[in-house]
Amino acid sequence: MIELSKLSSKYNVRALNDSDADSILKLCLDNPQFYEFSETKATKEQILKDLHITPPKKDISDKYYVGFYQNETLIAVMDLIDGFPKEDIGFIGFFMMKKAFQGKDIGTSLISEVSDYLKLIGKKSIRLCINKDNPQSNHFWKKNGFIIIDEVIRNGFPIVIAEKKV
Repeated sequence: MIELSKLSSKYNVRALNDSDADSILKLCLDNPQFYEFSETKATKEQILKDLHITPPKKDISDKYYVGFYQNETLIAVMDLIDGFPKEDIGFIGFFMMKKAFQGKDIGTSLISEVSDYLKLIGKKSIRLCINKDNPQSNHFWKKNGFIIIDEVIRNGFPIVIAEKKV
C-alpha cells in the first residue's frame, strides 16, 4: 500500500476523486500539446473514466490517482499503479503539470521524490508509456532517466514503453 503523504515532502498530496474532475480538467486543458499526440481528449467524461480505470488484472485498490498541491493550487496530477505489470514495478499511467509550473524542474523534483519512495517500499523500477511523437513528453521522461524498452502501436498512435530503475 502506498502512503500518499510520502510521495512528496515539498507538496501536499491527496487522492483525487470524481468531485475533483473540474480541477483536473482545467489543468489538462492548459496542456493542449499533450492531447495532439494522444488517442484521448481532455473532457470531463474522460477524466471521470480515467479516475476509475485500471490495467488488466489490477484492482482499484492498487490505483492512486493523486494531486500534488502547493497550498490550495493543484500543480500536478499522477495516476500511479502499484505493482504493474509486475509486483516490483510502479506504473505511471498519467502525469501532468500545471502549465505555470512547467520548466522550473518541479516535475523533475516530483518524479525524483516518487522514485525515491517507490524504491523505499521495494519497487525495482517505474514504467510508463509515452507517445513516441510527443517531443515534450519524450524530452521530460528521458531527462528523468527513463529509457525506452519497447514500442507498440495503440489505437493508431506509436507508443514507447519506458522504464527507470529506482
